[in-house]
Amino acid sequence: MTDNADDESAQADPGREVGHDASELPSVLGHAYRGELDRETTWRSRLDQTTTWAVTLMAAILTWAFSSADNPHYIVLIGVLTVGMFLAIEARRYRDYDVYRSRVRLFQQNFLAPTLDPSRSVEHGNWRTELGDDYRQPTLKITMFEAIANRLRRIYFALLTVLCIAWLFRVTAFARNAGFPAAASVGTVPGIAVVTVVGAFYAAILAITFWPREREAKGEFRDTEAGDWKESE
Repeated sequence: MTDNADDESAQADPGREVGHDASELPSVLGHAYRGELDRETTWRSRLDQTTTWAVTLMAAILTWAFSSADNPHYIVLIGVLTVGMFLAIEARRYRDYDVYRSRVRLFQQNFLAPTLDPSRSVEHGNWRTELGDDYRQPTLKITMFEAIANRLRRIYFALLTVLCIAWLFRVTAFARNAGFPAAASVGTVPGIAVVTVVGAFYAAILAITFWPREREAKGEFRDTEAGDWKESE
């Protein structure tokens, strides 16, 4: 009677049985690691696609803006807003990407690393519990603010800076009988108001990009005092 009950329990909860079986667990973890690595790679490609679209659209807008003196300068500002929209999309995708990257890092730090170097202990003693909880209830690991700051540092601050320089040059080089900031006017909106809004936007971008803070993203590279690179915990 007891054997039948044990068999029924094993069939109802096979995962628990595998978790206690040291011979089968490495194979299961290996398959899980490959699955998470594939998800991470897929989301990485989605990030690259967003960046590609942002760069392509920015190049098209700049080409058109400088193709004729009659083209309005505010088309470059529309490009700034569009790139900002791509930044928000990529930051949201980055948060999803970071979920799978954090799982991959748990595998690498606590399963692969001890396998390659058994003399050193695992980074997280309860990593299986942490990973199991994340599988039961997946959660985003970083805030939207950190995701935006990360994408700004990686690529979008450079793109937005190029657009800002291009807009300033477009306004000043093609101004007709008007000095700066009067030449920056858009319709009935005076130039000083446009410059103020643009300046406030870029001040916010600078603050988000370079404001010092502790990063939460697992696996992010950062500088050490010696100038080397290491991955954050």
